[in-house]
Amino acid sequence: QVQLVESGGDLVQPGGSLRLSCATFGSIFMVYSMGWYRQTPGEPRELVATITGAGTISYADSVKGRFTISRDKSKNTVFLQMNSLKPEDTGTYYCNGDLRPTMLPRNTYWGQGTQVTVSS
Repeated sequence: QVQLVESGGDLVQPGGSLRLSCATFGSIFMVYSMGWYRQTPGEPRELVATITGAGTISYADSVKGRFTISRDKSKNTVFLQMNSLKPEDTGTYYCNGDLRPTMLPRNTYWGQGTQVTVSS
């Protein structure tokens, strides 16, 4: 069984920074991509940033230049460094993984979410 566990969410003032982490538990044969999504009440979940197994990175236009996604390949862990935070960045941030676990088929996995609140 594979689990993604996020951490690092917090209450921060506008202009501040946070670093989110997503740890993978379970044996992984292949990582196709990992990424971060965010959601606010009543809104659909939206892509924030992704990184493929080959290292290709993409960002939502709203976070370009402020957020940086990175990973530790040896631990299948992905990070999201968030700088110059704005109130509109508030939401629940979910880690996503397009993974093939050992002895299991490829599948999409989600973490439980971590809350980021940007407010003065």
